[in-house]
Amino acid sequence: MKLLTEYIERALQLEALADGETDPKFKADLLEQAASYRKLAAKRAKQYGLPPPSIPEKFN
Repeated sequence: MKLLTEYIERALQLEALADGETDPKFKADLLEQAASYRKLAAKRAKQYGLPPPSIPEKFN
């Protein structure tokens, strides 16, 4: 369960960094990394029999 929480926390950190970023390329890279962490979290949640984590409205 610890990995699931860590994946979500890292995704949130990356999304927060992207929110304040002015360079569009770097912002896109940060959001891509965040999406990868969210995919890992969804995979881990599935392994635990939990629903996938929700994606914040702001980053949809």
